[in-house]
Amino acid sequence: ADRAALVPAVIDVSALRAATSGGPVPAVLRTLIGVTSTRRQAGQGAGGWADRLAGLTEDEGRAQVDVLVRALVAQVLGHGGAESVPADRAFRELGFDSLTAVDLRNRLNAATGLRLPSTLVFDYPTPAALADHLWSELAGVRQSTAGPVAGPVLGTDEPIAIVGMACRYPGGAESPDELWELLAGGGDGISEFPADRGWDLESLFDPDPNRSGTSYTRHGGFLYGAGEFDPGFFGISPREALAMDPQQRLLLEASWESFETAGLDPQRLRGSRTGVFAGVMYHDYASRLMDLPTEVEGYVGTGTSGSVLSGRVAYTFGLEGPAVTVDTA
Repeated sequence: ADRAALVPAVIDVSALRAATSGGPVPAVLRTLIGVTSTRRQAGQGAGGWADRLAGLTEDEGRAQVDVLVRALVAQVLGHGGAESVPADRAFRELGFDSLTAVDLRNRLNAATGLRLPSTLVFDYPTPAALADHLWSELAGVRQSTAGPVAGPVLGTDEPIAIVGMACRYPGGAESPDELWELLAGGGDGISEFPADRGWDLESLFDPDPNRSGTSYTRHGGFLYGAGEFDPGFFGISPREALAMDPQQRLLLEASWESFETAGLDPQRLRGSRTGVFAGVMYHDYASRLMDLPTEVEGYVGTGTSGSVLSGRVAYTFGLEGPAVTVDTA
C-alpha cells in the first residue's frame, strides 16, 4: 500500500537476534536487530554457520545450535524466548501441528542455509534431538545422539541375553523380584473383584453359571494398579491416556522399568537402532467405550489398536529400529 500502517507489537529482541543469527533478516526488522548483527549475517549460509562452529569447542557449538533451535521454536509458538522452551519435551506436546512444523523448518532453513525436510519435527521429535541433528549437519560430523551405551557386554556365544526385565502380575507382583517372592513363598494371586473399575459388583455376580452376562465367582486374577498411570511422565495428555488401552499404558511403564533394571538411561538410546517387538492380543478395551466422551474421540483409534503398541513405545523413547506388534491369537 502507499500509506504506512501502525501495528503495535511485543517483540523479544534478544530472541529475534538469536533466531536470525545465521540467515537473512527481513528489511523491516534490521533496525531492531542492529547493524553489527546484520553485517555479520551477510553471505552466511550453511558454510558460514559451519565456519563459526569450527572455531568453538563441541560443547560451545552444541549450545549455540541449541539456543538457535529453541529460540525459533519460541518464535513459532509465540513464547517469550529460548529459555521458555524445554529441550526434552516432544514437539507434539509443545503444541506443534503440520503447519507450525513447516513454519519452523522454513525459519531454520533461512537461519542456517540448510535445506531441511518438512518432516523435521517428526523425524527429530524434541528440540534437543533436532539440535543434535543440526549440529551434525553443520559441523559435518556423524550424528551420535545415542552415544556409547553402558551395560553388559554380550559374549560371542550368547546371541540373545536378557539384561533387563519388568512385569505386572496379579497378587501385587509389580517387578520380577516381587514375582519371585510370590512364587517362592507359595503366594496366591487370586483376589476379589477390584472396586475401582466402575463395575456394578452386586449385579455382576450370580451363582448360576448358565446365566449370560454375569459371573458365578467373586474372585479372579487382577492388576490392582492398572489404573495408576502418570501420563505427563511419558509426554501424553490426560485425555489421550484415558482413551489408551491399559495394555499400552502398562507396556510403557514396563519398558521404562526394563531400562532401569538393565542400568540403561533411556535418553542415551534415543536415535539408536533399538527395536521394539511386542506380542499382544485381546483388544477389547474399545468395546467398553460405546458412549465416547467428546474429549477422547480423536485418540480412540491409536489408543485401542494393538498394532500401534510397539510404535508407541518406539516413539516415546525415540527408538529407530524395527517396531513390530505380533498377534497370532
